Amino acid sequence: MSNGDIIIGIDGGGTHTRVMISDLEGRVLAYATNGAASIHKDIHAERNVKEAISEALLRANKKPQQVAGLAAGIAGCESEKDLEWVEKLTAVEGLTCPRWHVNDAVAAHWGAFAGAPGIVVISGTGSLIFAITDNGVHLRNYDYHHYANSAARFIAYDAVYEVLAGNIDETDDGLIQAMLQHWGADSMNSLKQIARSGFHPDYYERNRILGQFAPNVTEWALKGSSIAAGACNRAIREIKVGIEMLGDAFVTERVSVVFIGSVVNSDYFTRELQNQLMHGNNKHYSIITPQLEPAAGAVLYARNRMKLDITESIIHNLRKFKR
Repeated sequence: MSNGDIIIGIDGGGTHTRVMISDLEGRVLAYATNGAASIHKDIHAERNVKEAISEALLRANKKPQQVAGLAAGIAGCESEKDLEWVEKLTAVEGLTCPRWHVNDAVAAHWGAFAGAPGIVVISGTGSLIFAITDNGVHLRNYDYHHYANSAARFIAYDAVYEVLAGNIDETDDGLIQAMLQHWGADSMNSLKQIARSGFHPDYYERNRILGQFAPNVTEWALKGSSIAAGACNRAIREIKVGIEMLGDAFVTERVSVVFIGSVVNSDYFTRELQNQLMHGNNKHYSIITPQLEPAAGAVLYARNRMKLDITESIIHNLRKFKR
């Protein structure tokens, strides 16, 4: 282990990068945020992460040489080949400590369960279902070639396509007005022209704009829009199937599940998914609140790799931090 006296944990998502610095007792010394960490979401991902690390070190009044270990959970880090771009994100000058890079779901899981078994459902900018079983096996729904189309942009696309197809009734008036306003369209014909042109010529900007509309979909699902509810229910069904596939790999009868992300934590998704999991297959599912945020989970992951104890005192100190 390095002679450093601080640990860096990074939650690198598709929208934000969050960097936490703690001392060896788990006391949080600094926290910094910046833009997306995934090159699939932002061409400036490397700059975003490095700036966030540097800012956190500055706030902690520490130098890179004082870091004992760093763990980064990065969206889009799916395999060994991704390390080619992922490792560059944390290659800050002077940072010579051991560095570990994993998918952001791993950091989220460590934050949620502090190393205990369970399933995390991530649904916000991206979508992933990840489990660490009671036998210590790491499983993703991706391993089954399953993908839950529950990321923000997908439920927005789904709702827009239904409107464009004319599958509307009187319950959808409010959703349609929100849709027209979001795209700056003064009529359905105007929205159709925007759609026919591909919504926006830039891939990243198009996904960002679609993702920003997702809260309207979950809100109008609660208000009774048939199209919004349908878009949400299809995504919820896919999440449930993913949870049940991973749940089957657990030995114990009861499996804990944590929801992470703006979509799955919306009122509509939380209510409906909880209701469906009450009658889920394979196991009994308990929805619990995460113990810690993903950046703190990355700190715990680093401690685990550094063979440092993870005690209730450490978790308590990390939990005391308020952004």
